[in-house]
Amino acid sequence: MSFLIFSISAIIVVLAAIQLNRFGDVISHKSSLSGAVVGTFLIAGATSLPELTTSLTAVYIDNPDIAVGNMLGSNVFNILILAVVDMIYRKNKMFHGINPKQHLPSAIAGIIFTTVVGLSLIINSSFSIFNIGWEMFILVGLYIGTVKLFETEEDAEMNEAAATGKDYSLKTSSIGFAISAIIVFIAGSALSISGDQLAQQTGMSSSFVGSFLIAASTSLPELVTVLVAVKLANYDMAVGSILGSNLFNLQLLAITDMFYQKGPILNAASSSHLLLAVLFIGMTALTIFMIIRKQSSNTMRYVLPSAIIVLTYFASSYFIF
Repeated sequence: MSFLIFSISAIIVVLAAIQLNRFGDVISHKSSLSGAVVGTFLIAGATSLPELTTSLTAVYIDNPDIAVGNMLGSNVFNILILAVVDMIYRKNKMFHGINPKQHLPSAIAGIIFTTVVGLSLIINSSFSIFNIGWEMFILVGLYIGTVKLFETEEDAEMNEAAATGKDYSLKTSSIGFAISAIIVFIAGSALSISGDQLAQQTGMSSSFVGSFLIAASTSLPELVTVLVAVKLANYDMAVGSILGSNLFNLQLLAITDMFYQKGPILNAASSSHLLLAVLFIGMTALTIFMIIRKQSSNTMRYVLPSAIIVLTYFASSYFIF
C-alpha cells in the first residue's frame, strides 16, 4: 500500500510541478523580473518546491535522513538529468550552444555551497544559533551574494526563454501558480510519509530512500523543464534551470533546518550523505569542464564527459548503498 501511495504521490508531484513551471514562466515574462533570474531562480524555485515540501514533512515525522538526502540526492540527480539529455541529443551539442559566463557562477557556487555542507558533516559541530547550524547562515549569505552577481551580469538573451502557456494573464498565472503550489505541498507530504513507511517495511535505509527514490521523484519536474528547453533549442534555459535548482535546493536545506528543533539537522543525518556531497562536487566539476571547453566537431569526444557522469552516478549509487 505504501508503494502505491508513493507512486501516486510522485505522479501528482510531477504533474503539479509542471504546472508550477508553466505558470512561473508566464509570470516571469509578464512581470518586471529580469531574464537571468528566470531560469536560475524563478523557474528553479518553482521546480524545487517538491523538494521543500517533502523535506519539511520528513522533519515533521522526525526523519532527518530523508530530509537531507532528498536535497543532496536531488542535486546529484539534476546533474544526471543534464548528462543524460546531453547524451540523447548529442548531435545538438547543447553545451556548445550556451553562454559560459551565464552559468559558470552558479556551477562554481554549487560546488562551494556543497563543500560547506560536506565540511559540516565532517566537523559535526553542535554549534548553532537558534537551533540552526552555523553552516546554514553561510549558505544563505553565499546565496545572496550569488543573486547579486547574477543581477550585475544579466544577459538579455535569457529573456528569450520559451514559455508554455503564454496566453495566460498575469493574474491567472499567479492563481494557477498558487494552486499548483498547494497541490505540490500535499502530494510532497504524502511522498515523504509513504517513503518513510516504505523504508521501514522493506528494510531499506532512510538515506537511500531519501537520496535516490524520493530525490528522483522530486527531480522529474527539472527533467521536463530541460527536455522542453532543449527541444526549443534554448540551451541556456536548460542548463540554467538545473544549476539554479541545485543552488535553490541547498537554500531549502537551510529552511528545513529552521524547522528541525533537535539541533543542526546535518548533525542528525547519516554520514553517507558526505559521499553524496563528494559525488555532486565531482559531477559538477565535469559539468564546468563541459561549459568552458573548446568546441569539438567529434560527437563521441563531445559526449564523453556526460557519459562519465552517468557511469559515475550509477557506480557510486551501487557502492554507497
